[in-house]
Amino acid sequence: MSLVAAAVCPHPPLLVPDLAGAAAPELDDLRAACDAAVAGLLAAGPELILLVGGGPESTAFRTADYGSLRPYGLDRAVRLWKVNCAGGERLPLSLTIGAWLLGRSGTDLPRFAEAVAVDATTTACATLGADLVRRTEHPFALLVLGDGSACRGTAAPGYDDPRAEAYDDGVAAALAAADTDALLDLDPDRSAELRAAGRAPWQVLAGAARAAGGTWQGELTHYTVPYGVAYFVASWRRPAGGPA
Repeated sequence: MSLVAAAVCPHPPLLVPDLAGAAAPELDDLRAACDAAVAGLLAAGPELILLVGGGPESTAFRTADYGSLRPYGLDRAVRLWKVNCAGGERLPLSLTIGAWLLGRSGTDLPRFAEAVAVDATTTACATLGADLVRRTEHPFALLVLGDGSACRGTAAPGYDDPRAEAYDDGVAAALAAADTDALLDLDPDRSAELRAAGRAPWQVLAGAARAAGGTWQGELTHYTVPYGVAYFVASWRRPAGGPA
């Protein structure tokens, strides 16, 4: 099938060292894990990269669209791929950080981006994932951007919620096992209460993996909770020598 690999990364603005300033070393391990996940995508031999992240509404973006880090304190535009007059400052934060991660890799592969509404239903997310597979003719890799809960402690953006740790542990286990059922079982209302920005994009991933068929092997390479927000990095690939 056309989907050859997938990776999950978070999208905090502080991943960008120039924005983080003196705090940049605090996320060195996370940054390195994201870089390794992107390198794994490229090693799978895709002909293009498709970014999926949460946004205010479900939208497909043009290859010349870009995002900006200006709202977060750094006057810098981040291009998705091409530079021409057809592009606009349209990418949400999730896809802006995803484009930045791809830019760090140095790849010149074509890249496209889709935002999924953060409040999209599970069915809509799974359907979008399946549609991405069916309408993409060339072998492609998915870079899925999404944070876990933002309620891990009293200093967290969403304050402390005793349900958050179990929620995040469940997501971590699902990503490690490439468990599409577990991801699709994530409750949209509970996810919203815990401010888990990755719920909808992860369910798009699950829908895409199901539509692509075959066997998937997951690996969770990073799971930390700095600043009260859960960050996951994971890679999904076909098992070596296994069925496609």
